[in-house]
Amino acid sequence: MNIKDTLMMLSGSLLLVVGVLLGVAYLTLLERKVLGYIQIRKGPNKVGLMGILQPFSDALKLFSKEQTIPLKSNFFSYYFSPVMGLFLSLIIWLVIPYFTGFFSFPLGVLFFLCMTSISVYSVMVAGWSSNSNYAVLGSVRSMAQTISYEVSFSLILLSLVVLLMNFNLCGFFLYQSYVWFIVLVFPLSLCWVSSMMAETNRTPFDFAEGESELVSGFNVEYSSGGFALIFLAEYSSILFMSMLFVVMFLGSDFYSINYFLKMVFVSFIFIWVRGSLPRFRYDKLMYLAWKIYLPLSLNYLIFMLGLLFVVYN
Repeated sequence: MNIKDTLMMLSGSLLLVVGVLLGVAYLTLLERKVLGYIQIRKGPNKVGLMGILQPFSDALKLFSKEQTIPLKSNFFSYYFSPVMGLFLSLIIWLVIPYFTGFFSFPLGVLFFLCMTSISVYSVMVAGWSSNSNYAVLGSVRSMAQTISYEVSFSLILLSLVVLLMNFNLCGFFLYQSYVWFIVLVFPLSLCWVSSMMAETNRTPFDFAEGESELVSGFNVEYSSGGFALIFLAEYSSILFMSMLFVVMFLGSDFYSINYFLKMVFVSFIFIWVRGSLPRFRYDKLMYLAWKIYLPLSLNYLIFMLGLLFVVYN
């Protein structure tokens, strides 16, 4: 690889990170606006034209506040776990199915599964290093929830990978030229939507941040920049999951405007669910993962393997 290719990759990565962070900023604004209208109020509308500069004023306020560090916390792990969380949520974006050859690599699906598994550690370390009972309880809940849903998550993904016989996300575009996968495997797509919400700790599965009983969960001791980084990591994951849903089930071309409109719609579903549904009971959350989604996704995986066997023989 020559120096020109290296510079192109670095500039592409920088543009990608800036784009994701801008997307996260306006996703927070969209969320506050939609939740406002669901609750029959306006939402942010003072800073800039119709509140369009509100995310930047929020970021400025958060990063300029004083950073508090609990006296008995494990300083280095407490300080760097939000940075690690944001880094992991941004590095997953490298699997976007570009056709330029810079980032598109044949094992994108496996890379995504590895990164989502590792991201549990940032939540675990954040809760443990805070040395607070509430933070530890929040992080333990979050780990149990994420690990439970990753099983069905992986099996749903593998069901589609079996159809493609390829771990590259570009294959999803090529195989959905005539019919979207949501038409073929509609029940799996519904399971994927609720698994996405459980994986990103969103309502109605937000047990890691159960404000009413856990005082904000694993991030209770964080303020200022640390809290902002955890917040950015969560919303970056939401955007990525929306992108992945569109790639997997709504197969539109990455270079068309329809792709981005679908992505905004899926992000809107996250917000809509938050404004509409109450929190699940914790035992029912685990029941849903192990007794319903796991058997369903396993059955679909066996069905896809059988289908493949019939087609190739």
